[in-house]
Amino acid sequence: MRAFAWSEAVAALELTSLIEALRQAFRSGGITAPPPQRYEIPARHGNAGTLVLMPAWQADDRLGVNVLIRFPDDPVRGEATAEGAYLLLEGRTGKPLAAFDAGALTARRTAAASALAASYLARPDSERLLMVGTGLLASHLIEAHAGVRPIRNVLVWDRDHAKAERLAHRLTRRMLKVAAADDLQRAVNGAHVICCATVAPEPILQGHWLPLGVHVDLVVGDTPAMRAADDETMRRARIFVDTREVALVEAGDLIRSIRSGVLRPDDVAGDLFELTRGTRAGRRFHDQITLFASVGHALEDLAAAKQALENALAP
Repeated sequence: MRAFAWSEAVAALELTSLIEALRQAFRSGGITAPPPQRYEIPARHGNAGTLVLMPAWQADDRLGVNVLIRFPDDPVRGEATAEGAYLLLEGRTGKPLAAFDAGALTARRTAAASALAASYLARPDSERLLMVGTGLLASHLIEAHAGVRPIRNVLVWDRDHAKAERLAHRLTRRMLKVAAADDLQRAVNGAHVICCATVAPEPILQGHWLPLGVHVDLVVGDTPAMRAADDETMRRARIFVDTREVALVEAGDLIRSIRSGVLRPDDVAGDLFELTRGTRAGRRFHDQITLFASVGHALEDLAAAKQALENALAP
């Protein structure tokens, strides 16, 4: 069995091939992915934890399961934490094929799913990206979006400006200028793509700030208690999700706007199955505001693990 630690998993999950692997997985189907199973586990440092199991399988092919232990609001590290492993098995025999650091796999497939959606929803001429949040996912999301659109300028905003400055300094390179923004509203006004990856309980992004033609990528928490965008953002946008069945249960931004009466469930224009198969149009005109709400899906984990192993074994 091949074992992939964090750095090895990231290296094997090259984003160009991963985005295409996800496109084909959603387009072709055939992967069974039941809803995640959650179990409360004993508290650590006074905080209740959750064991999350996310299985998926393809008939006569591969089977995989993501095993995560989440401790929100970890007081030792001062942030939400999730640790675990992804196990890839041979579907007919159950033979273990590979094990991955779950954090690395999740970061890369999440970024790839956002970029896949942006390839249908963001304007083809998008050059300016705003990254809201400086957590684990931020650098992967910037890399992924720059892989599907001609992103040349990136602004990074965080409540802690010093964190934004450090991330910008680390990511700036010859073909990609990255800078820290101190005024979020101003940064939003100049963006072509806005990517939010936060665990905020209340909205950061205000809908009346949004310029026409912008694409909003919400990498949201998988609980209704979290949201990054307000009702006005959701009302103004043509909304897409990973999968309807998961998003309507877990996407806080979507659920809370439905509860407030701003949206109805059928206001979700489509999901990645429909976008990749061409059964639902993405961006319909230049000035349209589009939005992708991502909560993740076990199909993405399985497709990513298969692609990583294939990349690693390639001569």
